[in-house]
Amino acid sequence: MFHRQNKSFYFVFEGLGSLACGFYGNYIFFLLRDHYGFGNIGNLGISALQGLIWVVASWQGGKVAQRFGCFTGLRLGLIGMIAALLGGIWLGSLVAQIIVLVIWTASSCFVWPALEALVSEGETAPELPRQLGIYNVVWASCSALSYFLGGAVFEHLGYQSMFWLPITIYLLQFGLVTWFLSRNPLPHPVVVSLPHHSHQPESAAFQQSIKPRTFLRMAWLANPFACIGINTLLATIPSLARDLHLSTTASGLFCSVWFFARLAAFILLWQWRGWHYRFEWLIGSFLGLMIGFVGFLVLRNFWLLFAAQVLFGFSIGLIYYSSLFYSMDVGETKGEHGGLHEAAMGAGNFLGPAVGMGALLLVPQNPNAGAYAVSILLAVGMVGMFRLRFRTRDGRP
Repeated sequence: MFHRQNKSFYFVFEGLGSLACGFYGNYIFFLLRDHYGFGNIGNLGISALQGLIWVVASWQGGKVAQRFGCFTGLRLGLIGMIAALLGGIWLGSLVAQIIVLVIWTASSCFVWPALEALVSEGETAPELPRQLGIYNVVWASCSALSYFLGGAVFEHLGYQSMFWLPITIYLLQFGLVTWFLSRNPLPHPVVVSLPHHSHQPESAAFQQSIKPRTFLRMAWLANPFACIGINTLLATIPSLARDLHLSTTASGLFCSVWFFARLAAFILLWQWRGWHYRFEWLIGSFLGLMIGFVGFLVLRNFWLLFAAQVLFGFSIGLIYYSSLFYSMDVGETKGEHGGLHEAAMGAGNFLGPAVGMGALLLVPQNPNAGAYAVSILLAVGMVGMFRLRFRTRDGRP
């Protein structure tokens, strides 16, 4: 197990990766709008494809991290993302750009499960929430900053900046990993060792009637539904910005409100642990997700849109934090659980945009058809949450 001071390296690596991935992954939809004429249907279709790739690749990425070592996963992912974005600079056709996005997405899925495992590995029950809190705050801060400033960068440095800026950061990350391993040689085989004692969830998990593993399952159910909302929004924001007459720069500034609300949630939930293993907090965040999502897509008043973003972002923060925390607090195979956590997100990344696109194709005369269809899908998720919750009262797992 690495010395605790080396954990700071993981957080530096994480912040750089979040900046790079956020810029390319979010502003690809503006590129598709401006250069290839995509509207909501086209962007939702691309987002659904990306989610489908995420499901398979993140699951496999978690397995690679667990079986061959987390640093192997990091380096494979970086190499793949660099190669993909280099292709994006030189190849201008729509088909080529879609292939670039697919390869970049699959490669990124080898990085995040490995990084989550490195951050949480070897931590005691009291220290695990602290490490995950730092992890969430770091990536959420950089993700919010990436979206907030990304519109101005995209507009003033040109669309190719969404390729060469991330490439520069990925090369820096690869160099940092090489330097880190030269100073901290890994034992052979290069897998992160598990603690010798059997891990037990924190004491709060056993102070109520719901089993810890049931909380893990509920969080794994809630998280893809949160991603349903997120990816549907990200794919439709370029059209929303056009409706509101926002430039790309102004869109990045205004539509980043929910990113900062999510960051605020991470900071609060990191410092206050009373939400751990509390069903009312998890289900309340799901309700907030639904209300915020509908408001964001349907409302056109500035202040109501602002409020909807705050509610949406805070709810997303609690759901994501729950999925990651329970993934690491319940069970031993953190690399694989990190991969499942990411794969669950990918399922939502696919399903939400796919449903939204299908609704718009079926009812093209109603511009809010996608929002309503995805809202119904979110309501189905809430029913599933209640079903998991009350199954435990029947004595079933």
